[in-house]
Amino acid sequence: MLLRFRAPRISRSLLGSVAAAVLAAALLTPEAQAFPAFKQAVAETAARDDAIAAYYRGADFDPVWTGQGDIFVARRKALIAALSRVEDHALPTARYDVDGLVAQMASARSARDLGLVEVALSKAYLKYARDLTSGMLVPSRIDDEIVREIARRDRTELMQSFLAAENPKAFLRGLAPQTPEYTRLMKEKLRLQRLIADGGWGATVPVAKLEPGDRGNAVIALRDRLIRMGFMDRSATASFDSDVENAVRAFQTAHGLEIDGVAGKGTITEINVPAETRLKSIMVAMERERWLDRETEGREILVNLTDFTAKIIDDGKLTFRTRSVVGKNQSDRRSPEFSDTMEHMVINPTWNVPRSIATKEYLPMLKQNPNAVSYLRLVNGRGQTVDRSAVDFSQFTTRNFPFDMKQSPGNRNALGLVKFMFPNRHNIYLHDTPQKALFKREVRAYSHGCIRLQQPFEFAYALLAKQEDNPKAFFQSRLKTGRETHVDLKQDIPVHIIYRTAYTEAKGPVQYRRDVYGRDGKIWKALENEGVALTSYQG
Repeated sequence: MLLRFRAPRISRSLLGSVAAAVLAAALLTPEAQAFPAFKQAVAETAARDDAIAAYYRGADFDPVWTGQGDIFVARRKALIAALSRVEDHALPTARYDVDGLVAQMASARSARDLGLVEVALSKAYLKYARDLTSGMLVPSRIDDEIVREIARRDRTELMQSFLAAENPKAFLRGLAPQTPEYTRLMKEKLRLQRLIADGGWGATVPVAKLEPGDRGNAVIALRDRLIRMGFMDRSATASFDSDVENAVRAFQTAHGLEIDGVAGKGTITEINVPAETRLKSIMVAMERERWLDRETEGREILVNLTDFTAKIIDDGKLTFRTRSVVGKNQSDRRSPEFSDTMEHMVINPTWNVPRSIATKEYLPMLKQNPNAVSYLRLVNGRGQTVDRSAVDFSQFTTRNFPFDMKQSPGNRNALGLVKFMFPNRHNIYLHDTPQKALFKREVRAYSHGCIRLQQPFEFAYALLAKQEDNPKAFFQSRLKTGRETHVDLKQDIPVHIIYRTAYTEAKGPVQYRRDVYGRDGKIWKALENEGVALTSYQG
């Protein structure tokens, strides 16, 4: 006999009986591994997938999964165990057809059958590995403003790496993002699933506004939801007392709302958001985290569009935060999502007006009045400033407008007094602004797409602290010249412009934000189309 079988004994859940899931597999004896039918079946089946075919050709069609010995048992056991728990990662169980794989393994009765099992397991592994390392979805297919480039690991390399792993279980566990953010998101997912299974957050608050001193059933509903959400200790109060007020403030802080202790319309709306909706945000955030190629060490800049903040993170710890203004929620102004590398800053910058703004916004004004926006210079193709009085603007359109428009450095410059550059094809960067009043608003989506900073000088000091003994004096000395000055960063810094309606911090509650551009709603629909669903905690 070339084949030796183990009888299948596996529960439907596959959990707790993964030991039996060694897994109903037919094990190849050394003679069977060399059997032509096995290798022929592997070759034929793998031929439909270039990466798998290349791997097996290079390995002389030797088995990864169906061989004989402890390491093959460990690989099968680890894979089936991992596939049986994909919902932990907000991935759909049906996508990997683990029951079908187990049934196929159990029914194998020939060397050819085992060859088919071998390739089926490799395909399932590679799909799982890709989904965990870089996400299940293709972002640009969901929204063309998510222009993030996804770093997909080479599938042949994934096969080789797994083969080299001494501990298959640990290797598979390490495929998911190894960031504190991902770990905390998974923890919150589990917490919400348990809470939903236990009835969620209870009755909604039935009024539009509550404030200190109010009493009655609406206050009780508010109190009960705040308790269930974890913002308030258990209480029997029926009045909007100091405990309720402090809980409202904590809730407002965790949801990016104006912190005034009054449960106004906006706060009540957010308090009444169901736990199921928050769970969707968590699951979307987990997929988004898989898209993001982040380092856990070193410095990075994180701009969360929904949170209207820009942060500097050093070795995973927040070291600087400032408010930001992001692109207005219009088709040609929304800030895109992408990652790049900050290389330098420009102190006292000139504003080179983007052509889209020059032709769509300023050209109509110039047609009405040649002296409009007089603070902007018109520059011809030879770099010469043009005398407006000699120009007939009526002859130009958005297509043939021949001039560049520039604003000289100064306090009124649209970029303020400093800009931070990570050259990219989207022409997006971080900068100062003379429009300081916008930072007082709760929702701060007003720009043409670039990111305006409330504390640009302090942001510059923080960046320069890595390379200057006195970063403030260095910056101010360049600023006082009034001249445009280019300052290189001695170490380039990764910049991630992200969009998270749910994110975590090292301490405190999970943070939730509004879906200002509607992107997370689109991602959730795409996840649903792939089979992701809200599942309750199964103990």
